[in-house]
Amino acid sequence: MAGTARELVESVTAELAPAKDANRLVPQIATGSATVHALAALALEQRHVIASDLRAFAFLADRSAGAGNSACAEFFESLATGETLALERLGAYETACGLEADGLERYEPLAGCQAYPAYVAWLALNGEPALVALALTANFAAWGGYCATVAEALRGRYGFPDEACGFFDFFAEPAPDLERQALAAVASGVHSDAQTTLARRYGRLLQSYEAMFWNTLADR
Repeated sequence: MAGTARELVESVTAELAPAKDANRLVPQIATGSATVHALAALALEQRHVIASDLRAFAFLADRSAGAGNSACAEFFESLATGETLALERLGAYETACGLEADGLERYEPLAGCQAYPAYVAWLALNGEPALVALALTANFAAWGGYCATVAEALRGRYGFPDEACGFFDFFAEPAPDLERQALAAVASGVHSDAQTTLARRYGRLLQSYEAMFWNTLADR
């Protein structure tokens, strides 16, 4: 079953991989043409995304545990822990962008950026956890690639110190334990073509909202 789950994850990830031009902000960051204002807005929006996703993943973990699905519970618990660790690393990036506490308090998040966590919250309430695990895992592949590009550019183009890049490094680094947990979660509950089709729908929408997040910032 693990091999089947891996094949399914790889297939859905490849199918849902975003087009090269789907994200308009990351290429700007990569060339150094994005403004520091855009980088700061990215930090500000991420603070709201993380807070929402952390609660959504914790809720999915509780739902899974209550249903007796320990594989999904373990996966979503790890995601929730990861959001906590990411939040700890976000502060150094905010500081490098020139943000201060009062700016964080006053900032009004953009609807186009917050559509992604809103949909994750919807999935936490309505989605079958194993199907949500498949959709999220496919989406994380694109997100990790974006973070790797941003981390490299922040150092090479903007002169940010390593500590300020830690948020993006965290998501760009390989996570073999999380991969193992994701495969187990998928194997625990994706058993039919109908389930796979629904998981693809979840993943397609996640990728669309992911692109909306970046492009909302690019269009400001």
